[in-house]
Amino acid sequence: MERTGAGSGLPPVDVTALIRTELPRLTGSLRKVGEFVLADPAAVTHCSAAELGRRTGTSQATVTRFCQAVGLDSYQHLLIALAQERGRGEVSDWGTAEIGSDISPDDGLERVVAVVGSADLRAVQQTIDRIDLDALERAAQAVARARRVDVYGVGGSGAVALETEVRLFRIGCAVRGWTEVHAAATSAALLTPADVAIGISHSGSTRETIEPFELARERGATTVALTADARSPLARAADVRLISASSETSFRTGSIGARHSVLVLIDCLYVRVAQLSYARASASLTLTGHIAGQHAVPSRRPR
Repeated sequence: MERTGAGSGLPPVDVTALIRTELPRLTGSLRKVGEFVLADPAAVTHCSAAELGRRTGTSQATVTRFCQAVGLDSYQHLLIALAQERGRGEVSDWGTAEIGSDISPDDGLERVVAVVGSADLRAVQQTIDRIDLDALERAAQAVARARRVDVYGVGGSGAVALETEVRLFRIGCAVRGWTEVHAAATSAALLTPADVAIGISHSGSTRETIEPFELARERGATTVALTADARSPLARAADVRLISASSETSFRTGSIGARHSVLVLIDCLYVRVAQLSYARASASLTLTGHIAGQHAVPSRRPR
């Protein structure tokens, strides 16, 4: 897993989002430490590793192992990342430090809008901060020159796969979004090294997406994964990985909370592909730009 944050040379990331992603893999005492950090990250910044071990009923060694398990170099790295995250929340308009992410049945609509909007803005900014520009460039280069592009996704990610198809199709790419595993696998089996397969899964563990994705790689196609989990099976099967953040709130967890940040990645990929295939993209947009207007119903304004 790529190291993040302090001392790594990479932009700081939301360490609580990282821990939340890794938590399902943790068991026993490691999970207890993770749950404590998520429940009260501010308190953790004032604890030594030994103190955190006492508070969680574990040990200093367990706290160190927890940090390593979630991809951090040390406990000091965790403290720095938590402090950076808290600082970003205090000085930015998109932070949720003051607003929080919980919505109760009795909350008014004003709070609902504030929480949802803040969470989405935060996830978008986190995704932008952590974009691997080299990976994005490699993905765009592959898509721009591809003979054919397959996009796999089911459930909520299936909607994103179809949206990806719409974007790339408009600029002249031979692209198809597949949301049913049998059809996806059939298409994957027909790919060649001249093609690209894009797999979209928030968890990176959806079997119906991984199966055609791995088959596409076996056929020699360049594989691009869009996921929130850099250590997931989908990410491990990819030649190129693009990692999104999540904007979870009450009633919006998992892929629903991550939808906006994934679409940011898709938009960046789409625009870069359009740049790299400028003549084709411009010609395609020119030939199709009038179609929506021709099908618009004239408005009837009162005289």
